Amino acid sequence: MPLNSRTKSKETSLPARHAAAVRHNACTCGSLRKASRRISQFYDAALAPVGIKSTQYSILSEVGRGRPEGPVTMRELAMAMVMDRSTLGHNLKPLERDGLLTVRLSSGDRRKRYVELTADGKSVLQKSRRLWRVAEGRFEKIFGKKPAAELRAVLLSIAGNKELNSLPIR
Repeated sequence: MPLNSRTKSKETSLPARHAAAVRHNACTCGSLRKASRRISQFYDAALAPVGIKSTQYSILSEVGRGRPEGPVTMRELAMAMVMDRSTLGHNLKPLERDGLLTVRLSSGDRRKRYVELTADGKSVLQKSRRLWRVAEGRFEKIFGKKPAAELRAVLLSIAGNKELNSLPIR
């Protein structure tokens, strides 16, 4: 998978410094965190014109998908985002403050809280989707469509792997 324009083949070679890191057994966690920070910067810059960050875009998108029977619950949203509920709550506060979504208690079960997009949230999501698609196209142009699709598949597999839960390793 290519990492920059200096590589000879977009499909097969790594820049020298990245190849050296692989040879020296770079840890998976550190490598993923570095890549995550870089990709967050890339998408944050793409979303800057609408005033949201990539994490906020992900939340708005997930809330926008909703459920066939109505708005998404905090629990469902946390599971979909692979976040604990307290972290999700922390991430929802600025979106709620800015009027992009609302969090309300269920009338039937006071333990449930529903998350819904406001009209402003729907508008920001629609504008940001255009910017996101441009960024996705740029990413695919840099790395290639096939490697980008393969990367997404691997990352989604990791995110959905229940064996990688937060229990301590023994």
